[in-house]
Amino acid sequence: MLPALSDSTVNDIIHLSNQKLSISLIQAKTGVSRSQISKIRSAHCPGVHKCKGGRPSLLSPTDLRRATRLVETGQADTATQVHATLKDTFLGCVSVQTIRRALKVLGLRAVTKKKRPQLTKRHRDKRYTFALSKKYWTVEDWKRVVWSDEAKINRVGSDGRKWVWKKKGEGLSDQMVEGTLKHGGGNHWEDGCRPLRGDH
Repeated sequence: MLPALSDSTVNDIIHLSNQKLSISLIQAKTGVSRSQISKIRSAHCPGVHKCKGGRPSLLSPTDLRRATRLVETGQADTATQVHATLKDTFLGCVSVQTIRRALKVLGLRAVTKKKRPQLTKRHRDKRYTFALSKKYWTVEDWKRVVWSDEAKINRVGSDGRKWVWKKKGEGLSDQMVEGTLKHGGGNHWEDGCRPLRGDH
């Protein structure tokens, strides 16, 4: 006997079916068997057309799950890296573009990595402790602080862009950040500071 599905899972299958996703893609996203998905589609989505044939998908549900897992666990940032990791073992003759399209269908999108200072656990602990110590500061307390900032000016070339895949609505994580280090070659830094009151 097949296990009962929650209302949330059934609603997800109905929603994906109405978006015209194939049973294979719905199975990859939900983990529900093809037979259960087919029954739900027949009962709740009678207007959804069945596949009329054509070349079968080069990516199996297992391939899609593995590709998604590589991205979500940070083992691969780009479709090219997913392809390089899986092509010999799982994917066979599949192009990078095919993987890119599959990741988009599965709800992932490519975004540029945000550049942030490369922080160790010690750095983060110190910043968290500092934030807690100032939790109850008033506006007047902050007005006594002198604020500083810095800007990097490249002398040669640019920093370039690095890409990573993310789910819609997913917040910033370590995987989406490109760590930066001070005193790199080919650039110099300009520093400045001022108090909150606007005095010089």
